[in-house]
Amino acid sequence: MNFIFRVILLLLGLVFAASLAVAVMLLATVWGVRYAWGRLTGKPVMPWMASMGGRFNPRSGFDRFRHAVKPDEPTAADVVSARARGDSVRSPIAIGPADDVTDVRARPVRGD
Repeated sequence: MNFIFRVILLLLGLVFAASLAVAVMLLATVWGVRYAWGRLTGKPVMPWMASMGGRFNPRSGFDRFRHAVKPDEPTAADVVSARARGDSVRSPIAIGPADDVTDVRARPVRGD
């Protein structure tokens, strides 16, 4: 029984390897035909994604989420452009004077 199980696994592995080889050969044939057609007609062969409209840009997902949130403090570019316009360059988060703090109890300073 163990021998039959091993033979079946070997045959399944051979079928998988053969199907993978056929898929690779088919893809290589398609690429070769595209390259030969491009050489024959004198047109440049575009990459797959460019020929499909070039809609896939992996950077766009990161940019969408990075630009979704406004930063709490102005960036250096914001400060430079505000100074060039003559506007205020203060941060939108203003920290008031220490006298305004009411939830902290003052303690005496210990001398060492």
